[in-house]
Order: sequence, then structure tokens, then C-alpha cells
Amino acid sequence: MTGYRFQRKLVQVEDAQQVVLHYVRLQETEEVGLAESFGRRLAVTVTANHPVPHFRRSGVDGYALRAADSIGSTPGQPVKLAVTEMIPCGTMPSLPVGKGQAARIMTGAVVPEGADAVIMIEMTDILADQEVCIHKQMAEGDNITPIGQEVVPGEVLLQPGRIIRSGEAAVLATFGFDRVRVFRKPRVAIFSTGSELLEVGLPLEPGKIRNSNSYMLAAQVTETGGEPVIMSVLPDEPAEVERALLEALEDVDLIITTGGVSVGDKDVLVDVFERWDGQLLFNKIAMRPGSPTSVGFWRGKLLFALSGNPGASFVGFELFVRPYIKGILGCSERTHAETKGYLQDDYAKGSAYPRYVRGTMKLQEGRVCVEPAGKDKSSIMRSIKDADCLIHIPAGGRGAEREELVRVLLLNETHI
Repeated sequence: MTGYRFQRKLVQVEDAQQVVLHYVRLQETEEVGLAESFGRRLAVTVTANHPVPHFRRSGVDGYALRAADSIGSTPGQPVKLAVTEMIPCGTMPSLPVGKGQAARIMTGAVVPEGADAVIMIEMTDILADQEVCIHKQMAEGDNITPIGQEVVPGEVLLQPGRIIRSGEAAVLATFGFDRVRVFRKPRVAIFSTGSELLEVGLPLEPGKIRNSNSYMLAAQVTETGGEPVIMSVLPDEPAEVERALLEALEDVDLIITTGGVSVGDKDVLVDVFERWDGQLLFNKIAMRPGSPTSVGFWRGKLLFALSGNPGASFVGFELFVRPYIKGILGCSERTHAETKGYLQDDYAKGSAYPRYVRGTMKLQEGRVCVEPAGKDKSSIMRSIKDADCLIHIPAGGRGAEREELVRVLLLNETHI
């Protein structure tokens, strides 16, 4: 009964991530209204079904004319043209522009046949009897957006897995997608373990703490595109825990637990792993915090057993759960984007394993500079709110020195 608890095979973070990603299977898809698709991940490739613009479009308020008719025109020697009509936005011109003619036109309106330039209204004087004087020589194409300048038919605009934000919504609307096919949000059951935990709305008691981990993880799940399901706190009884997890598996796509994965007598998830019929993929990772983080495959679904300390739970989600959820939602870039940054102070805590320190990042004199977001202990919750990156401190007894160049994992990703 002590095999899982004390005889753990160490795996590296990158190897553990690849093990998890091996189990990625794309979520089913569903069709929703465009307004309901915001924040979801696209499930299809979107290509242009028409050019943009699909007509020659005026870029300014002014007059559409033949550039050849403006040759030699200056403020001191203007050219007079006959005005044929007014072309507002959303209407079609009724007449072509011929030699010696011009059409009054609004920004965004259709440029009439025969015209090959548009002069800004500021460069003209309106005369009586439907005439205009122009004060500038124009070149062919001036202030006209040609058909297909922005987008040509058949051009790939959006790939599956992309988050639908403002720009993506504009693209979809432009091409008539009032309904959008997206990946179904994965339902994620979140369990916390520990007899010391209180529900959030209860008053504090001596020796007790409120269950903050479940709500932290629920926010992370939501940010990643999932649908969190916060479950009741698990008891310290392996049979009861196993029953609760199996029941949840029937209704969700994956499970996250927090706490109960170390070597203590009350670390109940370890007991579950020793009695279940699932496959334990790994149960010790070369990292601080959260080295006991464990992942199993059970009844066709993944169970992520994260450490109970809030800092370790947060980091474990970022390194293993977030990449998995992004993968099943079609995202090709699953692990965090990285950069390099200069450490702004000595980090004197050596470790046999690499550390992933919750940090803040800023651009200073053209350099990326990073520092811990607060006290770096896995039991500390407060610094999580300020972290926008994870600072990778290499394994070794010395830690890292001020101005040392270190790996930085970006937490606040935008379009991937």
C-alpha cells in the first residue's frame, strides 16, 4: 500500500506535458449565433466568399473624376468640371463620369464608371449651375480602394481553434456568418480535498480555511474556454472519494482535484490511485511548486490531481490543465508562449528541481524585466492576482542572480 506514496518515478515538466497532450481529442462542435460565439473557439476554417471591398470604394468625401481632366490643375489655375450627380453611401451611381465631368461622392460610396480618382472636397470650390473647380492634379487611383484590396475570394481568414474576439467577430459578420460553428465547452468538475476546508459563505472557525482553490481553478477553467462545475469538498475516505469521482465522470469531460496527492496519512487521492481501475500516468514532476502533481486516465477521461497549496495548484493548472483544454478546443499552440527576461533581484532559493515562480513582467529600456509577484511560497495565495508570467528558475543550489537572463512563460495570452 505504500508503492504510489513513496516510490514515485520522477518525470520532467516537458515530458509530463507531452504525456497529457497525447490524450487530446477534439471536442464535439455546435452551432451558435454570432453574438453567442464571443470568447468561444472556432471549429471551422473561414474563407472569404467575396472580395472586400466588392466594389470600387471612395476613401474620402469629394468628387469622383477622370485623372486626365485634372492635369495642370493648381490653386492658382483650377480646372472647372460639370457635376453630374450626388452619390451617397449605399446607393449605386446612375451615370458614368465622362470627359470634363465629376460626381459628388461620400466616403465609402461606389465610384462610378469612368472615374479613376477622387479629389478631397477640401481641394475644391463649389460653383453655381452644377459646376466645381478643382485645385489639385490627381493621379489615377487616388483615394479609391479597388475591388479586393483588403480580401480576395478564397483567402483563408480564420483557422479552427482561434478565439472569437472583436476582430474575429468583425470578420465573421463581414462574410455573413450569422451562425458560427464552435467547439463545445468542456465541462470540468473541480473537487477540493481536506477536512480543514469551509464553504466560502461560512464564518471562519479555528483551524479552518475557506475553499479558495476551487474558485481559483474555476476562473482558470473559464479563462481557458471550459465550463467549471464546482463540486462538494471531498472527505478523507478513499471509498467515498472514488464514488464521488466516478459519479462526476459520467457528466463531465475531465476532473481536477486539489490536495491529497502528497505522502501524508490523509492524502486521500494517493489511496484512490492504489485502489482504482484507472491508469496513473505520472505522480511526481521535477518542479517546484507542485512536484506531487499527478495525472491519471480513468474511464476514457483525464483526472488532474493538483497540489493543495494555492500557488502549487495555480502553477499545476497552467502547466498541465490549460494546455490540455486548449488542445481539445482545437488550439495548435497549446503550451504557454515564452520569452526571455532579466531578473530584477537575486533569487537565493536553490532547489533540486526547476522553480516556476509567479512573477510580473515589464519593458524597461528596451529589455524585458521580471521579478516575483510577491513572497514566493506555494502556500501564499495573494500574489496570484498580480502574476502575469511564470519565471523559470533553473535547478541548482544557487538559485538565480540579479540580471540573469531567465525563461519567462506568459500567462496573459491574447489571440492564440
